[in-house]
Amino acid sequence: MSAPKKILVGEDSSIIINLTKNVLAFENYQMKSARNGKQVLELLEKESFDLILMDISMPVMDGVECTRQIRSLTDPVKSKLPIIAISGNINNYTPEEFRKLGFDDFIQKPLDYDKMLATVKKFLS
Repeated sequence: MSAPKKILVGEDSSIIINLTKNVLAFENYQMKSARNGKQVLELLEKESFDLILMDISMPVMDGVECTRQIRSLTDPVKSKLPIIAISGNINNYTPEEFRKLGFDDFIQKPLDYDKMLATVKKFLS
């Protein structure tokens, strides 16, 4: 059996973190969470992940800036990690605009956990 896939979740809501962790654990994914973009970058520096779920609106450093910095990393694996935006989309970004910002996909809040799981599986299977 292959090792479980590791997912990094950048999200400042502990409710969403806990629900996401439960949903991902059910599918045998390992999850680590960070409360802001700066913490996402710090965890990414120390560990390897297979995918990132990234909230757009976070304190300290938002998901857009964090994604921009990940995309500019010199590590060819980490800079190309699939990053899925999680957002209430208050800026009304189109799917094309999310891609231009460096995201591979987008999940609308409030989260539909079936859609989230389907999106994660699309990138990790």
